[in-house]
Amino acid sequence: MNANIYRHEFRTKLKSVLIWSLALLFLIVFYFAMFPVFADQTALMNEALSRYPAELREAFGLDKTDLSTVLGFYSFIFLFCQLCLAIQSSNYGFGLVSVEENELTADFLLSKPVSRTQVLTSKLLAALTSLTITNLVVWASSFAAITLFREEREYEAGTLVMLLLTILIFQLFFLSVGLVISLLVKRVRSVTPYGLGLGFGLYVLNGFSGIFGDIKLELITPFKHIDATYIITNKAYDVPLLVLNLLITLIALAASYWLYNRRDIPAVS
Repeated sequence: MNANIYRHEFRTKLKSVLIWSLALLFLIVFYFAMFPVFADQTALMNEALSRYPAELREAFGLDKTDLSTVLGFYSFIFLFCQLCLAIQSSNYGFGLVSVEENELTADFLLSKPVSRTQVLTSKLLAALTSLTITNLVVWASSFAAITLFREEREYEAGTLVMLLLTILIFQLFFLSVGLVISLLVKRVRSVTPYGLGLGFGLYVLNGFSGIFGDIKLELITPFKHIDATYIITNKAYDVPLLVLNLLITLIALAASYWLYNRRDIPAVS
């Protein structure tokens, strides 16, 4: 790792980290503030939800979720947190090496006495540090919101911790997949469309994963690998899907190093 590259990359992400962290804090606190109303009107809410198509309830994880419980309601919010985290992590992955290439400064960076492996490692660690800050904000916001609004309703803190521990794995998936895709295409001119496409695309696949019968869409979407409803209901991880998630992440990272070390870097002509 090169400390100068790491510091530069981390500083460039600070504003983004602040925006995403504040957005997630607001999302968690704002929506969980509604929990007492949902909990007090359980029968009414269940009746209202029953009117929606079964496919729609399944897409949002409402078919197996009891919104009158602390963790049941939190699992519904957590899905939207995952979507935000997916877009943030994807953006960092797609922008990791493409920013310098678009600005035609990558050749200057690589002219320094550092190897490409060191450059990529420094960038990855800076992105990981940035994502960890957002991760910690989600942890703090979740416990704070539950403490403020659960109104003495009981919940299993251990199960909540199990769920929150998956955030880093989830972030690494999108970071690594975004990175390897950016290295497979000729040039990523704008990070945002790619990040939104990857995040929303896999989110939509998760919503329809149980609708298409034998088509196992859950094999390719981390929203199903790390399913909040499954974890809260079973108090356990879906180990085969979690292992699959980790394998995809490791393969994407290994492929990224291989591709980056062999990539033709555009230079100022």
